[in-house]
Amino acid sequence: MSFDICIVGSGAGASPVAYTLAKAGAKVLILEKGPWLTEKEFFKDELAISLRDSYNPKLIDEQHVIEEEYETDSGESYWQGEPTSESGWSFWNGNVVGGSSNFMSGYFHRLKPVDFKLKSTFGEIEGANIVDWPISYDDLEPFYAQVEREVGVSGRTVAHPHQEPRSTVFPYPPLVDHQVSGWIDKAAKNIGYHSMPVPRAILSTPAMGRKSCEYSGYCSSYGCSTGAKGSGRAALLNHAVTTGNLTIKANAKVYHIASDDKGEISAIHYYDSQGREKKATAKIYVVACQAVETSRLLLASTGKKFPQGLANNSGQVGKNLVFSGGGTGKGDFLFADLTTEKQAQLKQVGPFINRALQDWYQIDDKSFSGANSQGKAKGGTIDFLFYQNPIARAQGQQFNDESELVWGEQLQKNLKEEFTTYKTLRFEVFNDWLPTDDCFVSLDTEVTDKWGQAVAKVRIGAHQHDMVVGEYLADKGEKLLASMGAKNVTSSVSSYPPTNLMAGGCRFGHDPKTSVLNKYCQAHEVDNLYVTDGSFMPTGGSVPYTFTIYANAFRVAEHIKERWQASVT
Repeated sequence: MSFDICIVGSGAGASPVAYTLAKAGAKVLILEKGPWLTEKEFFKDELAISLRDSYNPKLIDEQHVIEEEYETDSGESYWQGEPTSESGWSFWNGNVVGGSSNFMSGYFHRLKPVDFKLKSTFGEIEGANIVDWPISYDDLEPFYAQVEREVGVSGRTVAHPHQEPRSTVFPYPPLVDHQVSGWIDKAAKNIGYHSMPVPRAILSTPAMGRKSCEYSGYCSSYGCSTGAKGSGRAALLNHAVTTGNLTIKANAKVYHIASDDKGEISAIHYYDSQGREKKATAKIYVVACQAVETSRLLLASTGKKFPQGLANNSGQVGKNLVFSGGGTGKGDFLFADLTTEKQAQLKQVGPFINRALQDWYQIDDKSFSGANSQGKAKGGTIDFLFYQNPIARAQGQQFNDESELVWGEQLQKNLKEEFTTYKTLRFEVFNDWLPTDDCFVSLDTEVTDKWGQAVAKVRIGAHQHDMVVGEYLADKGEKLLASMGAKNVTSSVSSYPPTNLMAGGCRFGHDPKTSVLNKYCQAHEVDNLYVTDGSFMPTGGSVPYTFTIYANAFRVAEHIKERWQASVT
């Protein structure tokens, strides 16, 4: 069968393209490495999520090599890689139809206008490869609104210091709040903070053939059993398939993208579910495998015109990988300190906290001592949450205060205290992970996957400025918890990346010498190649990436649709 569009991957970067083009009448093929699971397979199995990696490859079969920086006794630094099959540190996020969007928490904050012009707003930072985006917030705003309608975002807008411009109100009312959300609102107001409700890509009312949230309490890392969560599969691909124009081949491992003498893609080679070598052809090709794997695939796809990898004669593929800076914090609310009514509110299970702080999305504070700042810098977001999953709550109770393993009566005592004497309110800090020369993807020269292909080697160097911003924000989160009456308030900021938040590697820009893609996410060097996952992002912003990936993919889909329609008329 002949296809107009062939897409590698099926997550947030792929599904809007498939949805838009299939609805327009184009014949679309998706090649997805993982299985095609639906709501009936997404039951709430704690063991599958907490203790097994049920929706990702086994690391012995498919892994990465992670390079970290170490220091010798003499103070000299060096980089050393370790395969994840040895460390157990998985960089996979969901190898199924719909990708990792099936397992997201669905915090859908938009980027703000300043995120598109960090360099021109704050200037250069030594050691960081900061650039302005080739598009503006205004270019993306209509597509944020489209995501809210078609993927389904529940929320409400309130005034706060860094509220971004909006052309529409949220199409779905906010989800039910946990009663502790009111505690946050009151404490924030008392200390001059601005608590804001968090938009969620979860339906609060039934719509578009999907059920609404059932408030099971099991959301983050779990597939949604009702279809309320706005995964690419539930929200977009299911509808695209009904057009008759979308074909999804699950369990299809793409290993090489072939290019011809003109430098255009001629075919995509993949292994099917039986391990047989297959080939797919189309007029236009879209790669959306998530940042690390997209870079790996392009680097592995050498050809006559691309000896360093497809679209990589500039040497930019894999460069300027970004994750998310920040860290976490927590505070305990002791039942003994609370009234019976407050205890009952704290013990509520199901509804989300859905509260965040963005008062310091742009920092303007003379006490702040970040790089080149004079007290001004790009800041970030603080989101509050509970761990509802009992296994996640129990993790750590197997150790005493000296980090020694305990068992028997002591373990029972620790677990009883955790579940009967207090509850922990947590926060997560999101701030920019600045792109640097020490965070990138390459091909490992020794480690291969089960197909004999070189795996991605990921260097994870972070800029020290990220830590300074994260610590500044974490301190604000601690102050709010303390003002609420929490005990044992702590936080930590890390230079280790959260592996579920990755972008960059194929940044877009106007200059082919310093970017891989143009402003439409079309490869500078390959006319019929587009990259629509988070790889396009030159900087990451200070919020989770999925919303922006969706919006940009819808934007690019319109460009591809116009190109396809022009070719068939």
